Amino acid sequence: MNGKTAIVTGSNSGFGLLCSLELANLGYRVIATMRDVQKGKQLLEMAKKMEVEQLIHIHPLDVTSAQSIRQFADMLKREEKIDLLLNNAGFALGGFAEEVTIEEYRLQFETNVFGVIGVTQAVIPLMRKQGAGKIINMSSISGRFGFPGLSPYVASKHALEGYSESLRLELKPYGIDVYLIEPGSYQTNIWTTGMKVASKSLNEHSPYSSYMNKINEELERGQGQLGNPQEIAQLVQDLAEGKKNTFRNPIGKGVRFTLVLKFIMPWKWVERIVLKKLGIKKRY
Repeated sequence: MNGKTAIVTGSNSGFGLLCSLELANLGYRVIATMRDVQKGKQLLEMAKKMEVEQLIHIHPLDVTSAQSIRQFADMLKREEKIDLLLNNAGFALGGFAEEVTIEEYRLQFETNVFGVIGVTQAVIPLMRKQGAGKIINMSSISGRFGFPGLSPYVASKHALEGYSESLRLELKPYGIDVYLIEPGSYQTNIWTTGMKVASKSLNEHSPYSSYMNKINEELERGQGQLGNPQEIAQLVQDLAEGKKNTFRNPIGKGVRFTLVLKFIMPWKWVERIVLKKLGIKKRY
């Protein structure tokens, strides 16, 4: 052990699982949280193979539940210090803006935004008291670039980016560093079992059905180019150990080009490129 403690939300799969393992491999005592602790079996099995199971401590935490966050905050009062918080819990909701209900938008924000805020507020007092700490928020390229058919997810990640900017400026004087990780498309379940689509947009009678189908076709074509999620775990390691200290960390195939595309080119050019790639003709 290196005497450090890390909290990872959404650690039962995907980035959260891999990051929990890699942090434990560095000697961190990892408080691995998830809504259903029964889903922690895979994490524990993999930790055992890596001989770090003694450093993984699974705790229940539903980031959408105020009561669950309060209970987690009470548990943290028994901790001497928390060195790292990785806000990873989240999911993706797709669908066209006209057809996504307000309730569905709220559900997306409840997890991806308010859940992050709630957990972060539970951890800040301890970090501020100890005068040190690192908070890593798992954002997305969608937090910098809007994509059609994904407005709930895109909007939630844009909100997370703005929150993180303010948070970094607020906490910097207290020795707490805030970071954003902005992955492109990776081989995790967020775009398969973790992806939810507003039911109306899946209906063949939807005015957007053909558009939705073209987006799905493009996603399927890109399956072979998905990145290795171990790259994200390595980036978390580098941020945790101070090998990197950049606030925004875009990562993944084509991500930097996409950002250049948006911030260098006139927006009307960006529109043409995106719509042409999807085979969508502009209608007037």
